[in-house]
Amino acid sequence: MNDSRPPLQGLVVVDFTRVLAGPLCTMILADMGAEVVKVERPGVGDDTREWDPPAAGGDATYFLSVNRDKKSIAVDLSTPEGRKVAIDLMAGADVVVENFRTGVMDRLGLGYDVIAERNPRVVYCSIPAFAGSSSPKPGYDLLMQAQSGLMSLTGTEGPTKAGVALLDVITGLYATTGILAALEARRETGAGQRVTVGLYEASLAALVNQSAAFLMAGQVSGPAGNAHPSIVPYQAFTARDRSFVLAAGNDKLFRETVEAVGRPELADDPRFVSNSARVEHRDEIVGLLSAAFATRDAEHWVRELDARGVPASLVRTLDEVFAAPESQHALAEVADAKRGTLRYVRTPIELSHTALRPPTDPPPDLGEHTDAILTRLAAAKPNPDDSGGEGT
Repeated sequence: MNDSRPPLQGLVVVDFTRVLAGPLCTMILADMGAEVVKVERPGVGDDTREWDPPAAGGDATYFLSVNRDKKSIAVDLSTPEGRKVAIDLMAGADVVVENFRTGVMDRLGLGYDVIAERNPRVVYCSIPAFAGSSSPKPGYDLLMQAQSGLMSLTGTEGPTKAGVALLDVITGLYATTGILAALEARRETGAGQRVTVGLYEASLAALVNQSAAFLMAGQVSGPAGNAHPSIVPYQAFTARDRSFVLAAGNDKLFRETVEAVGRPELADDPRFVSNSARVEHRDEIVGLLSAAFATRDAEHWVRELDARGVPASLVRTLDEVFAAPESQHALAEVADAKRGTLRYVRTPIELSHTALRPPTDPPPDLGEHTDAILTRLAAAKPNPDDSGGEGT
């Protein structure tokens, strides 16, 4: 039996984050049912509101991508009045998320220790650039791709950044995981706690097998382009008309691959008989396969390899991706009177008994909900002039 109540319904998240890692984290929490209040600087707001083109309805699509289903309140944290509003918000929150530079929230009087004293059940998540040092550097994805070494592993000629801010995305996912773990711990203990996820540390964790290659075997890997450092053939190839990829991750799949190109004898060639041999003789086998693949269109090779159980795909452009039948299940539409219908990729989590909240509300205008939230905060405060009336 399905429960239509989202798993985090009734929880309040106060979101001081901007750009990508933090806003992605809080949007996922919103999809899980939490009410998310986004605290923004008056007149400016989240940096990404101005990161256009492209834009939809005058707003940067970068901002729109990770800020749906949130409320926006404009608060000037540099003023005592603004900090008082922030404290009141956090005092009633289940979760606080911030990604200021290390020490900023403490200097504002909004750090974890101050808030936990007033709200001991709060889960307070900080996403600094570095969790293990006091470096003043900001946490931008590009810097982390360079500092973490990811750029040294990407591309073919010189350092290359990934086409999406993947380290921000990964950090946002780690932050979400940490928050959910702390909320579960609170169910047992009744107490909140601080969660810290450094962008740098998350970036190192994202190196997985490449970090292990150095830490365990002393190997300093370099860029492999579209190839894999430890598996051959596992890369992109250029067919007669366009590129495609194949992933022959074991000897059986390699045999199927060479049979598909009409060279079955290569499977028994001592240079290629095992994956380690193929890695050693990478240039030779890749050259032979490249010559074969160049004779036919990519669609032909993908069909042929698919039929043999070899993982293969065209290298698609985004218009092809979102026209594909398998993409339709991942998409959702949000009606927006200002910008028209907004199309989104849903959070890709499906629970068998508990429904996530479907994308419903468009991203807010800057300060759109300020008056309503301030009214709610005022109503929640006890009235010092109220003696309780007769009979109390």
